[in-house]
Amino acid sequence: MALYLLSLTLLLLLLTTPTLSLFEPDPDSTSTVYELLPKYGLPSGLLPDSVTNFTLSDDGRFVVYLSKPCTVEFDYLVYYDKTVSGRIGYGSITELEGIEVKRLFLWFDVDEIKVDLPPSDSIYFKVGFINKKLDIDQFKTVHLCGDNGVSCGKSFLQIPAMMKEAEMLITE
Repeated sequence: MALYLLSLTLLLLLLTTPTLSLFEPDPDSTSTVYELLPKYGLPSGLLPDSVTNFTLSDDGRFVVYLSKPCTVEFDYLVYYDKTVSGRIGYGSITELEGIEVKRLFLWFDVDEIKVDLPPSDSIYFKVGFINKKLDIDQFKTVHLCGDNGVSCGKSFLQIPAMMKEAEMLITE
């Protein structure tokens, strides 16, 4: 009988005590956004090295501040505005603003980023109604914030880059 009462007491205690979930990392325990991303199952290299500050609210809304707008060359050229915002949850970033990808001669907003759960070798970027699967390895390290011809928010005409993109389209 005593064991039953002890078990019942422990169960009631567990049900009434707030607990931390694996899906709700404690933002107060991280000092940089690069430490925060892996706690949400995301690679730390999603953002360039120029992050100066970030905020994260209890509902997952975040704002990341960069020292300047810049680009990073992954499989595609990616543009980061000076401010990147969205909503982070375990394995995903939604309502994303401030990140664009260059395809052919046009820039497209990246709306969402997701990883497989359980983790795999892939990461998914939603651009409009298109989902693009990429190898996650290229996002595991933090990349240098480059300018790659970025001026006034977008790039100058770049013939070598356009030739490379045309080749990528032909081979896809």
